Amino acid sequence: MANEINTNETCAVECPVRATADVVEHKWATLIIRDLLSGKKRFSELERSLVSISPKILSERLKELERKQIVSRTVFPTVPPTTEYELTLLGRELETVIRAMQHFGQLLLETNRIADANQNE
Repeated sequence: MANEINTNETCAVECPVRATADVVEHKWATLIIRDLLSGKKRFSELERSLVSISPKILSERLKELERKQIVSRTVFPTVPPTTEYELTLLGRELETVIRAMQHFGQLLLETNRIADANQNE
């Protein structure tokens, strides 16, 4: 029964689905986690990968994920300082969530393409 979804839970702070949603609710947080699944990344690598994210928002999301113990940050004493980000063990547990989102997104995009093609006929 541990794998069943309890639909009778209220939206209280202790709700496991809400706790997960609080981590992945921001578009950029989810995409940062996706990028870090492949390993450590520097700030500039994340910035390049996440097209159209501002440095300010990226910094805010990384700090938020660090506070939630999803991401760890390592600062190297170089000039200028080099910072690397990686998923913690807890953060790595989100891989199945991200993979499920990817799978659903592929189905959704394909469904929309078919619907659009049918409308244009």
